Amino acid sequence: MNILLINHYAGSVHHGMEFRPYYMAREWVRSGHRVRIAAASFSHVRARQPRMDAGGAPTRELIDGIEYLWYPTPAYASNGLGRVRNIASFLRQMHRDAGRHAREFAPDVVIASSTYPMDIWVARRIARRAGARLVYEVHDLWPLSPVEIGGMSRRHPFIVLCQAAEDHAYRVADATVSLLPKTGPYMASRGLDLARLHVVGNGVAVEDWEDGDERAVDPAIAAWLAAQRAAGRTVVGFTGSHGVPNALDVLLDAARMMDGEPVAFLLVGDGMEKPRLQRRVADERLNNVGLFAPVPKAQLPALLRRLDIAYIGWRRLPIYRFGIAPNKLMDYMMAGCAVLHSVEAGNDPVQEAGCGISVEPESAAAVVEGVRRLIAAGADERARMGRRGREFILRHHTYGVLARRFLEAAAA
Repeated sequence: MNILLINHYAGSVHHGMEFRPYYMAREWVRSGHRVRIAAASFSHVRARQPRMDAGGAPTRELIDGIEYLWYPTPAYASNGLGRVRNIASFLRQMHRDAGRHAREFAPDVVIASSTYPMDIWVARRIARRAGARLVYEVHDLWPLSPVEIGGMSRRHPFIVLCQAAEDHAYRVADATVSLLPKTGPYMASRGLDLARLHVVGNGVAVEDWEDGDERAVDPAIAAWLAAQRAAGRTVVGFTGSHGVPNALDVLLDAARMMDGEPVAFLLVGDGMEKPRLQRRVADERLNNVGLFAPVPKAQLPALLRRLDIAYIGWRRLPIYRFGIAPNKLMDYMMAGCAVLHSVEAGNDPVQEAGCGISVEPESAAAVVEGVRRLIAAGADERARMGRRGREFILRHHTYGVLARRFLEAAAA
């Protein structure tokens, strides 16, 4: 089949997040399908933006057999008017080129997969012209997420636009694929026939986790870890974006409460909250905390394998009643980590897999208790937890499995 995947924020192994479009497309290409990804040239979640040709036309790039079509869009710095202009630029160009996509690429499947739902309109336009199946993929529930997490008014023009697009998507898409497992009742309330709903969560690419050189860990982090081991400390680690949704202040509160205990906390990554968290560590003299820059994705397996406990936390927000599907947790489990999960959500993969301990969110005291319980369980039991997590991923969450389930949903 010819598969056209529209994802404004799509990345790759060369550009960084979002990785899901790349990994799905790579599996489809390996299965003999032809895949084109249409994406914007600028995304705030990418580590590196694509190099664009001069002249203002879309730039083509072939990555692992996947055809990327990068549309030139303006850069932006925050969730404001600049980001809205970026979205509008991408959608305007996609609408202009809808006929060309339908004629030249002749897709059999068109997937609207950007975080926001407005790409459904151009996706449907292309699908109708090409006689293709139309799939709407939901990463986050928009506009509900900006309303419940960002505090935007339901009467805001942008939210009204998002709501119109979401409702339209549920009516017209041949299939809706949700990363979140508990969205059915909400989607039905917005007009979706639940016979067309399919849950296909996040996952991992197995080859990225093949045993490599364990010395690949960043030298500065390796030295810090060696110092903690020499001092007899258990290492609790977090890797990923340092943003508000990750509630890292709770982890720092727990570190302060455990000052003097043989425990150290490692935070690796970047994000809007990173400078403030660094200031807090310095001002409060949290000597049991190490903060480091993000590492290349290729180093992540070796880094995670050196942790005693991997931590992931969430804010206490109603939006999580629809479920969670964090990439970070998939990585922790694939690495065989014992996981401390600070969460209240519609699902809990840690409990499903039996790969760690879950505690209430936004409670430093609960995190401290969880750390102590995992330490008391001992290294052997933590290793057993880690093995259960890895086995769970290999059964349910490899991209080979997910890519096949996705196309089965598209054809249903």
